[in-house]
Amino acid sequence: MEKCRASSRILIIGAGVSGIAAATRLLQNNFQNVQILEAEDRIGGRINTVYFGDNVIDLGAQWCHGKQQNCVYDMVKDMGILHETGEYYGPIKRVRSNKEVVPHELACAIHDIAVKSMPSGPHPVVGSFGTHLTQTFWRKMESELPQVNRDVASEALNTFAKHESSIIGADNLFEVSVREHIEYHECDGDKLLHWGTKGYRRFLRLLMKVSEDTPEELGLLEGRIQLNKKVIKIELACPRKVILRCQDGDYFEADHVICTVSLGVLQEQHEKLFVPPLPAAKVNAIRSLTLGTVNKLYLEYEKQPLPDGWVGFFCFWLEEDLIELRKTEYFWVEGITGVHMITCQPRMLMAWVNGPHGRHMETLSDEKVLEGLYWLFRKFLTFEIPMPKRFVRSSWFSNPNFRGSWSYRGVMADERNTGPWDLESPVLGEDAHLGLLFAGEASSRNHFSTVHGAVEAGYREADRLIGHYTSCSVSA
Repeated sequence: MEKCRASSRILIIGAGVSGIAAATRLLQNNFQNVQILEAEDRIGGRINTVYFGDNVIDLGAQWCHGKQQNCVYDMVKDMGILHETGEYYGPIKRVRSNKEVVPHELACAIHDIAVKSMPSGPHPVVGSFGTHLTQTFWRKMESELPQVNRDVASEALNTFAKHESSIIGADNLFEVSVREHIEYHECDGDKLLHWGTKGYRRFLRLLMKVSEDTPEELGLLEGRIQLNKKVIKIELACPRKVILRCQDGDYFEADHVICTVSLGVLQEQHEKLFVPPLPAAKVNAIRSLTLGTVNKLYLEYEKQPLPDGWVGFFCFWLEEDLIELRKTEYFWVEGITGVHMITCQPRMLMAWVNGPHGRHMETLSDEKVLEGLYWLFRKFLTFEIPMPKRFVRSSWFSNPNFRGSWSYRGVMADERNTGPWDLESPVLGEDAHLGLLFAGEASSRNHFSTVHGAVEAGYREADRLIGHYTSCSVSA
């Protein structure tokens, strides 16, 4: 019997925002047999809002990046739940590792040159982001600010590059393709739109049509999400069906599967996860794209420990201090670009640590992480920061259900001539059956690494199935 929207069985792997977006889109288009299998004991994926401090914090996705052509912003723009960060972080201090505060005007002038040194426009299209930034920065410094102390300029460039790496999600900018800015389409408007006291989970609830008064309900997805269901085998079988096996022994059959697991999980598990093996082009994309690691450290105090006039500080490392740091057990704090306050959390400080330093941090105890942080405070600050009342951090790399934070375009993707377009392409079964589809932020061609990219990818695959069944009904 020919399948229709009502009878077609659709399984979605992963209850992150991409899987939730796909499921809700399908349900709103008369698909009735839609289920999500989630390996974690919670929904949200790399959106993970938890109660902490005076309200909530986001251990994962935190900001809505821009307004124009941003489906997340479009959905909530008239609801009054997104707030502009604006110039909140504008007066942040730049402090050298000898405790010297760099004059604000000088720091801003060097920063502006660094921003202007980033790749832009259609050219160049070959090489690494780091090489382009470094060469352009020093050329502009010599022509525009030749009088500036070269050591301070070098420290500023290193910190800028490290901060930009944490935004992109890379270990360092020399691993990032200079094409990143061409492939990734920025959405115009404030890149740090925040959720106030609601956290990013508010957006998940909106997708599921859950009111703010009943936050624990699942709305459209009530009864359709199974938690703690880790899929260990996905088999395109005959006739025209997909078989899923779970770690707990459960077995599922579906007509179509939308796989939204992270790029990191695909990289680690694709060879044993899929039967038959994935097509060569998709394997090439999985191996060539990169999922970076960016972690957050949150510290709660009785009252804000930074003095008046401070919203935070960036760390400018003197070269000799950096050489000494790398010989110590605290070497990982080099991955901390800076420390800052948080809007809507007046008693807290937050730090970001990315790349290999962020991955190493995950292996340490809370006590050792705090020990390293406070060593950093003493190294840079002339005033004392008291011990926190509470401390929490993320650990995205060590979690086997994620293996990282968000994706980016590395130089390897250039070398191997691949990208999200190969990751997104469906895998067809018998008689060109649309058996296995792929979503998730890494499969977004132009908005990878973002929540809105993940949502778009979920909608894309739902629309692929909607279109498939529309054409089926027409041909029938």
